[in-house]
Amino acid sequence: MSSNATPTPGQEATRYEIDRGAAWITLNRPANRNALSSVLVNELDAHIAAANEDPAVRSIVITGTDPAFCAGADLKDPPGRASTGKPGVQYADVLKRIVDSPKPVIAAVNGAAFAGGLGLVGASDIVIAAEEIECSFSEVRIGVIPAIIAVVCMPKLGPLHGMKLFVTGERFSGAQAVTVGLAHRAVPRAQLREAVQQEIDMINLGGPLAVVECKKLARRAPQLSMEEGFKEMAVWSRRMFDSAEAAEGMAAFREKRKPAWVQALEKKQ
Repeated sequence: MSSNATPTPGQEATRYEIDRGAAWITLNRPANRNALSSVLVNELDAHIAAANEDPAVRSIVITGTDPAFCAGADLKDPPGRASTGKPGVQYADVLKRIVDSPKPVIAAVNGAAFAGGLGLVGASDIVIAAEEIECSFSEVRIGVIPAIIAVVCMPKLGPLHGMKLFVTGERFSGAQAVTVGLAHRAVPRAQLREAVQQEIDMINLGGPLAVVECKKLARRAPQLSMEEGFKEMAVWSRRMFDSAEAAEGMAAFREKRKPAWVQALEKKQ
């Protein structure tokens, strides 16, 4: 966790850019190890909302300005404070916005991820981490608990890993994050952007509507009993097979050409 409060004058707490169909949101308070201040959380929430509404955005990437990904809560300026006269955004609201986003959210964990910073990892759909980074659910070391982020981290960790990491606060690497279920891949730091781009490129090959529905599907299906699941999924499947996007995708396959959504993205590059 970090206790410095204000970004350098003239420096935005986050950066937002669109590259090849992906909205890259970069936590940009390196002197403060990208701690979760009210300003940063307010900006992060606004950027995710903007990406969700932008039809040109197919996926969202959250990363940090080196050397850290996110050091956790800013203890002097915690999330929830007002910004520009509007009520401040709670961190739980940001995590929920990530989970509920119709676009796949990728965490590109470039550096240390401690405490609340691991909430962004837990909430993201795809996680690529630099092998050599350090992570920790460090809350217990200052006498508090990872309560809010447990909602998104525990489903990935499970009780076996969650118990040990929560009660000890021990540090683990990006490579170990894969082992405990928090990350999908760990690569050398120098290869992180390339590895994330590979995920973006694969998402771009899928139909935009199909990608949105697959994210919903992956979260919905485990909530259903087998009987409920087959019944609900049959309706869902028919609806997708009857869509204009499916007609285009199957026509492209038969005609051995790229589907319209891939062609459209390539024209913009």
